[in-house]
Amino acid sequence: MFEKSRLTVFLLALMMALGSATLAGCDNQGPAEEAGENIDDAMEDAGDALDDAADEMEEAFDD
Repeated sequence: MFEKSRLTVFLLALMMALGSATLAGCDNQGPAEEAGENIDDAMEDAGDALDDAADEMEEAFDD
């Protein structure tokens, strides 16, 4: 019984250590990830501009 609980504690500690290492690795962005975020931002801005243009067109037709 003691061996099973010791193994459980060891596996839990190992999972926590690996989880911490994984989260710590997420802080550093490489150039590809940064470029991807820039593309996402540009696409979001373009979508917002299209929504604004559609709203203006709808307002123009309603008047």
